[in-house]
Amino acid sequence: MSHAGAPVGGLLVLVDPVARRLDGESVRIAKDVLSAGAAAKICLPESLEEFARALARRGHRQPVIVGDDQALVRAVGLLHRRRELADASLALVPVGAAPSLSLARSLGVPVGAVAGARAVLDGVVRARDLLVDDSDGVVLGGLRIVGAGAAPVGAAGRAGPPGSASASGAVAGLAVARAAAPGAPGRPGAPSVWSACRSLVRTLVRPPVGRGAAPVQRLRLRVEADGVLVSDVDQAVADVAVVARDGLVEVVVRMVDAGPAVIGRGLSVTVSGADFRYRADHADTGPVRRRTWTLRPAAWGLTLPR
Repeated sequence: MSHAGAPVGGLLVLVDPVARRLDGESVRIAKDVLSAGAAAKICLPESLEEFARALARRGHRQPVIVGDDQALVRAVGLLHRRRELADASLALVPVGAAPSLSLARSLGVPVGAVAGARAVLDGVVRARDLLVDDSDGVVLGGLRIVGAGAAPVGAAGRAGPPGSASASGAVAGLAVARAAAPGAPGRPGAPSVWSACRSLVRTLVRPPVGRGAAPVQRLRLRVEADGVLVSDVDQAVADVAVVARDGLVEVVVRMVDAGPAVIGRGLSVTVSGADFRYRADHADTGPVRRRTWTLRPAAWGLTLPR
C-alpha cells in the first residue's frame, strides 16, 4: 500500500475535542493549511460518539485526525471493528502535549501543526502492521506488562520521562482538568480548574520515591510465541514487551533475577497467568488473565512524508 496525493473525494478533517480545548491555535493553523491545499470538510465533534458517527459517514473522503496518539488509536480501532480499515487510509496532524505524541513520532508523523498538515497534503500512504488482541482491541505501537511496584502502570505519581506511564497519566489529568473548563456549569463549593491544575503541578514535582520504597512485584506469567514456550510461571517476570517488528510479533521477557532477556518471535503472542495489567499506546488495560495478540500485516495505511 503506497500512493501519493490527496484522495479524489477530498479530506474529512476530524478535530479531536481534547485537542481543540488544549491547543486551539494549533488546531486553527492545521485547519487553515489543510483547507488551503485540498477540498476539506471540517468536523468538530463534541463527544466520542459524534467522532465515531462522523468517521462512519466519511464517504470517499480520507480521514485526517487532528489530535494526539489516543485520537489516532481511537480512529483505527473504530475502523477495525467496522471492518473498514483496509479501505480507509488515515492521516494525522499531531496536536497535544509532547508525551501524548510519542506514538506519532515513532510512526514517522511530523510533530507540529504546519509540518503535520503539509505531510497530509504532500505525503504518501504507507502500509503499517497492526496487533489485534482476542477482545478485538488494536495496538499501533507496542505494549508492556511491568512488574515494578514503585509506580503502577498509569499511576498519576511522580512524572517519569516523556512517554512513560506516569508522565502520560499526568498529561491526561491535565487534559481532563482543562476539558472541564469551557462552559462547565458551576457548582457551589466546587474547586476551580486552576485549583485542579495547581494540584496537578504539586503532583508532578513530588520528591522522588526513595530507593527500596516499593518492592518489585514478582509476576508469574506464561509467555508463548506461536505456541512455543518463551517463559513459564516458575520464573518471576519483571517486564514483558510486545511489538510488531520485521513482519513478526516480537516479545521480550526480562526476569526479576539477573540474566539476559528472553526473546520470542511469531505471528502471535499469548500471555497468561495471574491477573496482570498492560499499557498499550498510552492506554491501560486489565486486569486480565490471558491475552493473545496477533499480527495483521499491512492492515492499515498512514500518510507519511515522502
